[in-house]
Amino acid sequence: MRSPRDAGSAGMSVAIGEAEIARRIEQLGALKAAIGQAIIGQDAVVEQLLIGLFAGGHCLLEGVPGLGKTLLVRSLGAALELTFRRVQFTPDLMPSDILGTELLEEDHGTGHRSFRFQQGPVFTNLLLADELNRTPPKTQAALLEAMQERTVSYGGTTYQLPAPFLVLATQNPLEQAGTYPLPEAQLDRFLLQIRVDYPDEAEEIGILQQTTGTRSPTVPPVMDGDAVIVLQAMVRDVHVSPDLTAAIVRLVRATRPGDGAPDIVTRYVRWGAGPRAGQSLVLAAKARALLHGRLAATREDVAVLAAPVLRHRLLLSFAAEAEQMEADAVIAALVGQLRVA
Repeated sequence: MRSPRDAGSAGMSVAIGEAEIARRIEQLGALKAAIGQAIIGQDAVVEQLLIGLFAGGHCLLEGVPGLGKTLLVRSLGAALELTFRRVQFTPDLMPSDILGTELLEEDHGTGHRSFRFQQGPVFTNLLLADELNRTPPKTQAALLEAMQERTVSYGGTTYQLPAPFLVLATQNPLEQAGTYPLPEAQLDRFLLQIRVDYPDEAEEIGILQQTTGTRSPTVPPVMDGDAVIVLQAMVRDVHVSPDLTAAIVRLVRATRPGDGAPDIVTRYVRWGAGPRAGQSLVLAAKARALLHGRLAATREDVAVLAAPVLRHRLLLSFAAEAEQMEADAVIAALVGQLRVA
């Protein structure tokens, strides 16, 4: 494995040997275990959240209220020695409530007045955007620059966000009252859309036992920001073969209606995924490989992550809605037809 490239804003460039690789992979196991102190079950959800973190991409968690989405993100924040802030998105939330605002200050000695930029909660390492789709599109769009460029522009000045920076957003199903659909441009900025489903019976029993007693589980910190940045650099160095890259491109291109598109896409998809989907699928596959202790991504990694990467990037047709065809079913069919698995 090659040495990771420069780790970005932390200014690190470190040579990683086999012993160091093993130690870093062991850290990943410790991080999973730490989160498991507070979260019962949801193994796939936890893994996808960690994939987003180490691939350097934002994650959108979708599920009905009460499934532990906020607790999961808080547990991740506790296990990582990073700054963590939570914003509850409501219909009256304004962009300045997220980004910050300019305050007029007066020097009492000289009487001189000047504006000072007061940073908002977006200036953090982990931003929990809770119930993102309960705020109007104007406020949702305030996060676009921060998510894409890791900067905030205000009053003609550009401010750099700290590294690492990750938006972990939760949203309620769009069928619920009081929700606003996220714009396609913002959805495309999320590396993964993670579905949080109901727990099974055994997990639900464990949840009740753990949360109704006198003792609350604690999540120990196991990793700091420098370690996260090193692991993000290691993910970039995970090998992806030319054949696997070609398979990813075929899968992404197959989601686009047009000449030669599969029948299921022609019938049920209005708009397919763009090139950013391919980039996201490559990075996510690399991150999953590293989480499983491998230094090369496989077709299994791609097949497992195809739905979380692509489901929010497909715009389905009216026929799909009428026949209750979901994006996951379209993606599963494409994965099978193209023999990605």
